[in-house]
Amino acid sequence: MLTSAELVWLLASIAKGDEAAFERLYAATRAKLYGVVLRILRRSDLAGEVLQEAYLKIWSSAGQFDPARASPIIWMVSIARNRAVDVVRKTTDEPIEEEPEGMEGAAESADPPARRIVTEELKRLLACLGRLDPDRQRMILLAYFSGVDRAELAREFDRPVNTIKTQLRRALADLRECLGT
Repeated sequence: MLTSAELVWLLASIAKGDEAAFERLYAATRAKLYGVVLRILRRSDLAGEVLQEAYLKIWSSAGQFDPARASPIIWMVSIARNRAVDVVRKTTDEPIEEEPEGMEGAAESADPPARRIVTEELKRLLACLGRLDPDRQRMILLAYFSGVDRAELAREFDRPVNTIKTQLRRALADLRECLGT
């Protein structure tokens, strides 16, 4: 994986139309973005298509990237994740917030009461997540939903990796306590 500074430089070059920079960015980030998309969609055929759409968006939007607002990998993960979530929304009648398969890949149950329990558990989890301070919320979502690793979180939050580990552990403990598990 390239450093954040290298990714910023590549995005700036891509904004100027540099195809070689785009190829390098793709080679360095495709596995991570594919993992995020596949985790949401659970179908490799759709994941490949969505990943291609995400990279087209990255190519066309590279000039809009602002390193003061987000790290490059988080910006790219957000694009890929949003594309995948859009596909999930288009293929279901229920809102994504009530669709656990789209958020965490849970096995679909043919049993409606069991499905209602899962949906209620998800609502409880979201309510508990909402009680965390904004940094911890964002950290949890980036780590466990978007697949951002601790080193990237450390760069994003400008904190040591060990501090990130501790904060994640404490946030998870707070969630467990709130959920009563």
